[in-house]
Amino acid sequence: MLRLRRCILSHLLSSRSASPISSLPRLLSTTAPVPPTPASPAFAVKDYLVDACGLTRAQALSGSAKIPHLKFPSNPDAVLAFLSGLGLSAADVAALVAKDPRFLCAGMERTLAPVVAGLTGLGLSHRKIARLVSLAPGNFRHTSVVSKLEYYLPLFGSIDNLLWPLKHGSGLLDSDLETAVKPNVKLLRECGLGARDIAKLLTRVPMLQSSKPECVLAMVACAEGIGVPRGSRMFRQALQAVSYFSEEKIAARVDYLKKTFRWSDAEVGIAVSKAPSLLRSSKKMLQRRSEFLISEAGLGPAYIAHRPNMLVLGVEVRLRPRYYVMKFLKENRLLKRDLSYNTIVKVTEKLFLEKFVCPHKEAAPHLAEDYATACRGRVPSRFIFT
Repeated sequence: MLRLRRCILSHLLSSRSASPISSLPRLLSTTAPVPPTPASPAFAVKDYLVDACGLTRAQALSGSAKIPHLKFPSNPDAVLAFLSGLGLSAADVAALVAKDPRFLCAGMERTLAPVVAGLTGLGLSHRKIARLVSLAPGNFRHTSVVSKLEYYLPLFGSIDNLLWPLKHGSGLLDSDLETAVKPNVKLLRECGLGARDIAKLLTRVPMLQSSKPECVLAMVACAEGIGVPRGSRMFRQALQAVSYFSEEKIAARVDYLKKTFRWSDAEVGIAVSKAPSLLRSSKKMLQRRSEFLISEAGLGPAYIAHRPNMLVLGVEVRLRPRYYVMKFLKENRLLKRDLSYNTIVKVTEKLFLEKFVCPHKEAAPHLAEDYATACRGRVPSRFIFT
């Protein structure tokens, strides 16, 4: 009997269904001839997890410890049929059960079916629902996931935009909407941030999902303190930059920037207001850019302060190779007009090649090769000037 049950479940998990709700009765009826078996030595959770769910022995040993109360296979059978009806493959089901063995104990009529019905009502396709249950099975076991999705979807713009942070471990669906998320979102809206910026902040600054509004107000004050007023284009980045720093640490970072780039108080204020992410950059990275831009490229501190975008670009793969090309073109009088270094480094790679490399194939046939060599960290002889 147990072997017959496993064969049926294996067949179900290898099949795909177009509609998890409409096909669920049919899927469950397939197993109807197999009556529920009483708790007995014939039913062992570890064996079930291996044979019916596809887990390894090690995974089954760990998973069975989380569901010691499971004595009958009838509910897990129904759950596996349900997952198959959603369109999950056998591998998907194994991964889901390994992640959350308690999912096998979820109530069909009380929880799973109402959740799918609610999410379908929000416009989610069965494929997206299957993706959601794979990423957040623990949340899917609670009907509150529907109201949370209903709130987050307009904020994130689409289910795909929401699935991305869930894939990368965001706790969005674990947060309490009423006590934390909604008040903080309201406050951020009052600061002039739109839905897209707020969604990014919730993803990249997880503390916003659980902190009290007072903490968010403190972040706002810090952002304004570094010269980025609410409502400005860089305000979201400023909030993100200060989110994990105390005022003392921010002050220490500002001092380091001043010393490293030889900036005055006014210049460091300009740089940080234009590129708040500098506060989160590593000291090693900042030091390397200072050594190149000031000592090698000969740029002045004031020039860099007004163009801090250069400080987030890679020295080896962008700043230095393009500096070599610019110097080569100037030395050989191939530049039709005097362009600033910032103009050359900020354009995309495609545009840089089109404007500064390809037009000189005849006059400098080795330029493309030399540029590629420089991007690999070596200095071609033609880029060495005395």
